[in-house]
Amino acid sequence: MRKGVGSRLRLRWVGCLKISVAKHKPPDEQPEGTVLTGRITSFQLSKVKILARKRCFPTPCSLLPTACPYNACMSDRDDKLKRLLEKARKLPPVPGVYLMKDEKGVVIYVGKASKLPNRVSSYFIPSADLGPRKQPMLDVVEDFDYLECEGEWEALLTENRLIKDIHPRFNVLLTDDKTFPYLAITMRDDYPGVFITRQPGDPEFKGAKIFGPFTNVNALRESVQLLQRVFKFRTCHLDIREDDSRKKFFRPCLLYPIKQCTAPCGDKISKEAYRADINRFVRFLESKRSVMIREFKEEMLQASKNLEFEKAAVLRDQIKALEKLDERGKVKQNWQPEAETFYADPAKGMASLQKTLGISEPIRCIECIDIAHLQGNETVGSKVCFVDGRPLKSEYRRYQIKTVPGGNDDYASIREVVSRRYREAAQGNELYPDVIIIDGGIGQLHAALEVFENVDIKPPMVISLAKKEELIYTQFQNEPIKLGRENPGLKVCQAIRDEAHRFAQHYHHILRRKKVIGE
Repeated sequence: MRKGVGSRLRLRWVGCLKISVAKHKPPDEQPEGTVLTGRITSFQLSKVKILARKRCFPTPCSLLPTACPYNACMSDRDDKLKRLLEKARKLPPVPGVYLMKDEKGVVIYVGKASKLPNRVSSYFIPSADLGPRKQPMLDVVEDFDYLECEGEWEALLTENRLIKDIHPRFNVLLTDDKTFPYLAITMRDDYPGVFITRQPGDPEFKGAKIFGPFTNVNALRESVQLLQRVFKFRTCHLDIREDDSRKKFFRPCLLYPIKQCTAPCGDKISKEAYRADINRFVRFLESKRSVMIREFKEEMLQASKNLEFEKAAVLRDQIKALEKLDERGKVKQNWQPEAETFYADPAKGMASLQKTLGISEPIRCIECIDIAHLQGNETVGSKVCFVDGRPLKSEYRRYQIKTVPGGNDDYASIREVVSRRYREAAQGNELYPDVIIIDGGIGQLHAALEVFENVDIKPPMVISLAKKEELIYTQFQNEPIKLGRENPGLKVCQAIRDEAHRFAQHYHHILRRKKVIGE
């Protein structure tokens, strides 16, 4: 509506109602079809604007005749919300996950709750304000289901799994490819290391003992640091072998003199003694840890009696971190198959991808390009390289986008990265990889192909992999290729795409941190 009170207005849609306002016209002189007549006061005008923003009337409108059919419509909506509120209050008071559904039974929103009745009923009370993204959901929801969970940690894992599988329309969080972390112990090494990872299916963790996923990464890091003082395991990525005679000349890191590692890298402990420490650590993780927690609590109480409150607070936080170790899932429950089921046989995956793409020669080298930015700020690109299904990190590259004004144009950013990366290959000065993967859909693929239109030497195969549906678009086919989730070739592409995304996001975060805090 135009600004000003009492001005002549055209017939317009406001929310779900047509409103016609004429200056100085009595009700009996209004044209047929008029819903609202007369001179509007400033209070009424502001009320109409508010209703127009909501695009529906939450209660029968006092500005309209009582016979208005829309009042009956809103009455039906109120009855529906009242019915759902009564159903929500009867839910069992336990942690769980709830699934909102529309009239066709399609899940439109998934959420978690520490107590189901408290959380679910908050959606249907008359004063509920869900924000601009979720408020329209109240017009669509017709029913809901729920799943009871063992605790809040299981509710969080269940919510994450359902959102990634169903992709409900009103969910915004947990829709990306980020996963919860795991604790990996490389038992096949001569001197096993302990690592926190979000990709337990990576080749470096083959044969490792995997715990998790854990829902609290901060508590996990604190627990590992605390337990390292007790079991003195290594957390470095050095390749330490028992038969390496050079160990005796190697200088250990700082963790050795502060007694947080037994320094197998410097030949300070035998393989058998180190293995015994690791076995005790594994048994500790698999048990309830009650003995250590009880000792910490006794020490905390003693510190409190001695008025050493800072020490008592540190012990309290350590106890909470140790207790959080129980808030985890199990790998066999398959909470995060996209992270846990990495292609176990790279050769099989490459052969499957070769067959899918119809390439005559075996695929050995694959590169993937991704773009990362935040509303056009600090836009960066990444290129990762895999050879025979394994990452070749010496060939990783990252690019700061320079030619895109504003930085909020993915297509132009892709064209810049592709042209910079393959300039030499297009001139015949180096070889293209066997397959180039672009992170995105058909638009991102076309943006990359535009770079190769006017070059003499063209790449053998350029494809793109779209998120969510995981469709593969190729330069030679109009229709996308849809593979099963367990297809080895798709898993190869997913793993490379996810690594390119991780590498791009890492560089993007570095630039943002430099800009914000000047690091």
